[in-house]
This record gives sequence, C-alpha cells and structure tokens, in this order.
Amino acid sequence: MAMAPTPHQVNDRADTIRETTTGARAVIRSLEELGVKNIFGLPGGAALPLYDAIFESSIRHILVRHEQGAGHAAEGLAVSTGEVGVCMATSGPGASNLVTALLDANLDSVPLVAITGQVGASLIGTDAFQEADIIGATMPLVKHSFLITDANDIPARMAEAFYLASSGRPGPVLIDVTKSAQIEECEFVWPPQMDMPGYSPQTKPNLRQVREAARLIAGAKKPVFYVGGGLIRSRAHQELKELVELTGIPVVTTLNARGSFPDADPHHLGMPGMHGTVPAVAGLQKSDLLITLGARFDDRVTGKLDEFAPNAKVIQADIDPAEIGKNRAVDVAILGDLRETIIALAEEMEDTYDQYGAADLTQWWTYLNKLRQTYPVGYEDTDDGLMSPQYVISRLGALAPDSIFTTGVGQHQMWSQQFIQWKFPGQLVTSCGAGTMGFGVPSAMGAQVGNPDKTVWCIDGDGSFQMTNQELATCRLNDIPIKVALINNSSLGMVRQWQNLFYNGRFSHTDLNTGHGTRRIPDFVKLADAYDCHGIRVERPEDVDKAIEEAMSINDRPVVVEFVVSPDSMVWPMVPSGVSNDDILYARDLRPKHEEEQA
Repeated sequence: MAMAPTPHQVNDRADTIRETTTGARAVIRSLEELGVKNIFGLPGGAALPLYDAIFESSIRHILVRHEQGAGHAAEGLAVSTGEVGVCMATSGPGASNLVTALLDANLDSVPLVAITGQVGASLIGTDAFQEADIIGATMPLVKHSFLITDANDIPARMAEAFYLASSGRPGPVLIDVTKSAQIEECEFVWPPQMDMPGYSPQTKPNLRQVREAARLIAGAKKPVFYVGGGLIRSRAHQELKELVELTGIPVVTTLNARGSFPDADPHHLGMPGMHGTVPAVAGLQKSDLLITLGARFDDRVTGKLDEFAPNAKVIQADIDPAEIGKNRAVDVAILGDLRETIIALAEEMEDTYDQYGAADLTQWWTYLNKLRQTYPVGYEDTDDGLMSPQYVISRLGALAPDSIFTTGVGQHQMWSQQFIQWKFPGQLVTSCGAGTMGFGVPSAMGAQVGNPDKTVWCIDGDGSFQMTNQELATCRLNDIPIKVALINNSSLGMVRQWQNLFYNGRFSHTDLNTGHGTRRIPDFVKLADAYDCHGIRVERPEDVDKAIEEAMSINDRPVVVEFVVSPDSMVWPMVPSGVSNDDILYARDLRPKHEEEQA
C-alpha cells in the first residue's frame, strides 16, 4: 500500500539501502520502497529514462490513452482505498494534460503524487522542445511541488512528497524531474533524511476547545452534524457513528462525504445544498448549532452565504487551519485530525451530559420527520414516453448495493447521490469541488485497480462519457472490468435544466444528438464493440433489471449499458445559484410510478 511513512519513521529506520544507480532508477526504487503497486501514465521524450527504469520494476504501470485519464485514475484509486494515487507523464503537453486532475485533487483533498519529466536543467528557460513551467503553472493547484535537478535529492524528495500528500489535509504533490537528473549517476540511499521545517500538521485537538464544544452541544435544541469530505479522508466514520448514537443529533453529509454515515441510519437527513434533500437543507437553515466536521461551507451547500443558518452558532473542526472561519464566523474552532477530535468529543460529551444534562431534541426531530414525510426524495415521470433516469439509477443501486460507484458530472451525478443508498466511505468516487466532466470512466478504472475484488460501476452521462471514453481501451487491454451505466439523455442535461428554468427554454448548444430518433452520433453500443467491450442498449423500463444483471455477470471485459432516457427529467429539489436556501424549489408531483411495478 502506498501509505507514506512519517519523517520520524523514515529517519529512525535501522536498515539502510545504498546503491549506485541513475536518477531515473532512484525515482522508481523510491516508489518501490514506498509501497506503490500501481502507476497510471503515458511516456514521452523527457520521461524516457523513467520509463526505461520502470521496465524491470515490480510496479504495475498502466498505459492510459490521455494523461488526464492517468490523473483521474490515480484519484479513483486514492479515494476508494485511502492510499496515495500515483500518475506519471512527460514534459510540456504531457504535464499540462495533468492540470485538470491536479485541480480536482486539490479541491477534493485527494492524496496524489504526480511525477513529470522535464527538459534538461541547462535547457530550462530556453523554450526548448516540449518545455513548460509546470511548477509555475500548477502552483495554485497543488499542496506542494518539487523541481529536481540533482539526482542525489531524489529519495528525500520522493519520501517528502508522499508524506505531504497523505498527511494533514491530503492533496496533490507534483515532482518535476529534469532529464539531466534522470540520467545522472547517483547514490540511492534509503531511507533518506526527510527535512521539512515548518510543516507539522496538528493532529491532537485542544481539549479546552473540545470541552467548550461539548457544552454548546449539550445545550443546543436544534443541533446538526454538518459532515464534509474531511471525515472520509480521516477514516473517522465509525467514530462519527458512535458519537451520533451518543448524542441523537441529526446528520447531513455533503457530496464529498456520502457514505461516511450510512443513508439507512434514521439520524441521516441526506445531502444538503443546491440539490440536497429538503430535510437536510431546512435542518441546516433552522438549526441553532452547526457541528461542522471536515466541511468548508462551500457555496453549493450554503447558497447565499449571509443568509445561511442565520440563527446557528458554529463549531468547526478541521485539520486545515486555513479553512476554519474562512467563509463563516466560528464560535468554537477545533484544529486537529477529525478522528482524534471525534474520539475526544465523545469522551467529553459523556462527562458534560453527566454534569449539565442533555437538551430535549423531541420537538426538533418532530419537525425534521415531518419534512421527511412531506418532501420525500422522488421524481416526476416525463410526458415524452422515454425512461426516467432516476428509475434506472434506483434500480442499479438496488441490484448492486455493495458496488463502488464513480460518476461523471451533471444531472446523473446528482441523481446518483439521491437514489443510491450509500453504505460505506469510499463507495462514491466523484468530482465535487471542480465538477470535472469526464471524471467517471478513468476514476472507475483506478477504483477497480485498487479494489480488484469489488464490482465498480461508473454512472456517466453522454456528455461526460465522450470526454474520456478512450480509457475503455486501457481497461480492456489491462483486464480492468469496469461497468458503465450510461445515462443517455442526448444532451448536456444540467446545463439544459438551467436553460429550461432560467433562460426561458432557450436550449443553446446543449443537444448532443446521441440517443433520440434516428441519429446516434456516436452509437454507444457500436463504440463499446469497437473497444472490444460488451455493449447493451436499454430503452424500456421493463428491460432495466435484466440489463443490469447481464452486466453484473460479465467480468472478463468492460461493459457499457446505454440507458436511453428523457432529456426533460429534472433534478429536484434545487436551490438556484445565489439565493438563500430558504428559497429551495421542490417539484410537487414526485411519483415514482415504476416503484409499484417492482414491489
């Protein structure tokens, strides 16, 4: 497993390896010592020594068809396993094709190490062939970056990169290795001496702040646990469950936190925000205390920020000091690892309840449960005779409940979080902060590589799918049997929904011509066949279950199941951009007619 050792563990190791080698071989040897099993990448001139060194390595290199796919695959592996994902590319356009994945990993706190080749040190700044200042270009998008010009620095920089990527608030780290350093002879020493003055993430929370938080919780009459993706990164899901059972407080989980607290638990209100459930959105708005765990008050959750949860005090616990109080004033700030923070808070709550008692939450739960009954998660069937995408996704969740699911970005992403019952952390792998279309297929590839014994489904839209579907070739050639549920509404659905609601139905450039009528450009079943994958097309609700079961039975190649659905289906509820969450829009006629047929 690519779990980075701490500087203490590296520096104090007794057995030392010393080898005379090249810089390129030192990079690969470092990866081997760090426990890396899989790399996603694509070679090029400035990375040729690296690729020559990996030729005889025990590490599995998976040759992608586009460097962006390598980055997203590394993310998929990282999110679904908790390990550090690794991708590799050459200089210039190879490195710049990783930029989107670095942005995505940065906004979603994904532990990622990207290794890029660079022109020789003497050529830097001369506009040499395929030269790009990738360090400068990505500086706002990474947690840290290293430019290596001396081969002897490689072991220490590699160890530091993995530690930085996985410790504190996780994130992407870029290692740019000049070709001159790759071919230079050096002494490979492992473990290296790691030296990172000024970087010391605070993991243990301040107990005085924990006690103050416990007193606020004990006295609150309308508290809510507002849980973000930081909880999954800290692997604190079991500790959260125990704390919720102790306090009886309702929970909302952001998109990046889905699965951190099981949907089936009665304390769970669903996802908050723009396309959240009414109980989750209203619960935050009406609360008197937000217990914020690894969440950053993102605009998609808060709506109009100065009208978000106007009467609530705020406890914010996070390992990143820059996030605390950044968007919302905080009454109690707890800096530290969330797992350690929740353990300390649970211990303190027991003492606080003994001393002060606990507030009666009966009225609060009566209000929230009434919202659940009045505004259930559902959907409207359309009048065009085409399938409802929500029905397709709900059946997929029912028939493959223990699968890992990745998604692209768009309506299908929101329906996925609504109509699948999330059970465990890492079950949903999706692009949140960046909202990256094309994320689905390559991230599924990475999740499958990291979880070879699990079924991995990519729920994708016809728009997202066309951005990165070439990675089906990578999957087929490398025996990575992902399954794709292609929700084909023949349009850029989320943009079309906004055009429908806010631009008087002026559907400007959102029709993709992929699935309705006689034109199928492309024909996705033929496309699957061209990649030597198994393709299925479904156009009737009564064929949905059979197609999913057929896909589940095929494990020797990728499967693409195209579900032809209505372009008129909408994601409800919805909080329009820039307005208060109090102005949530909810479609009244939410009647999932096909559920009765399945009963």
